[in-house]
Amino acid sequence: MKVVLLENIHPLAAEAFRRAGFEVDARPGSLSEHELSEVLQGVSLLGIRSNTTITRNVLEAGKDLLAVGCFCIGTNQVDLGAAAERGVAVFNAPFSNTRSVVELVLGEITTCLERGETVKLSSFGSFVVRKKGQRIGRNPKTGKEVPISPRRVMVFKPSAILKQRINGAEVADEAED
Repeated sequence: MKVVLLENIHPLAAEAFRRAGFEVDARPGSLSEHELSEVLQGVSLLGIRSNTTITRNVLEAGKDLLAVGCFCIGTNQVDLGAAAERGVAVFNAPFSNTRSVVELVLGEITTCLERGETVKLSSFGSFVVRKKGQRIGRNPKTGKEVPISPRRVMVFKPSAILKQRINGAEVADEAED
């Protein structure tokens, strides 16, 4: 049986599968839908992290696929309905390592910022998205005036506590500022 492990799943997992007699293809990154569909030929088990998306098309291409292990928080990157239709078991290992928690938190922060929301991290600071209007700028090499399109920018505002810590001051109160 063949196993594909993506996105730097721990080498001990690959070693455990090899000792059990599986052929293992371990890859450092995620794959596109097309690449994944090609790789899954003859694969029985697939191990992924949060950057890999398993669509209906991927599941249909993986005719020998028996199970998908999500080594991250949740299984929302897998089309669970299509997996159930094909009899492919989907499980997750949320305690596989703390990297999964960091991925989840950063994903939530990114989603909020994409929606234009302010993200405040207690005792750390706030990430604020601001809209900037169109303006005329100057090319630093040529000195020529060029229009700068309207855009959104992200600004970080450190908390008073973070500023004190950076400057080596004693921080008496850990309350939000």
